[in-house]
Amino acid sequence: MPLVYDELRRLARHYLRQERNDHTLQSTALVHEAYLRLAGQNPPQWQNRAHFFGIAAHVMRQILVEYARGRSTAKRGGGAFRLTLDEAVALPQHLDVDVVELDKALTGLAELDAQQSKIVELRFFAGLTIEDTSEVLGISPATVKRDWVTARAWLFRAMTGEATA
Repeated sequence: MPLVYDELRRLARHYLRQERNDHTLQSTALVHEAYLRLAGQNPPQWQNRAHFFGIAAHVMRQILVEYARGRSTAKRGGGAFRLTLDEAVALPQHLDVDVVELDKALTGLAELDAQQSKIVELRFFAGLTIEDTSEVLGISPATVKRDWVTARAWLFRAMTGEATA
């Protein structure tokens, strides 16, 4: 884990730079929480870089969704947790995304196409580039780009309630 700690911090900083200005979760806290979960009682034997970053992206997603759910409870003042997607990740126009709704939509997408769901997880939650995502998943950059566009369109429709074609 010490070998990838700096990489996780870089990814967390990249991701949290896209958050709203009053966001209270900091990149170090996100990395430490992910680190604690990844290095838990029975840490898995990492098969390769792809395996590690796939699990790390999933853990970061879980942490951010739990954080969003916690912030939206009445005990904490209510209101949905919002984050802004940057231009490289944005859907056709700049949107604020509810992480809990995104998580639900990603779960639905995973039932239809697990690879597209993993691409969104790696790109959005782990902040990987198309090239890095390609390397991690062992697929071509063209496939990542194509699935990325398709997955974003599907998620947009799922989250806005538009009928799918």
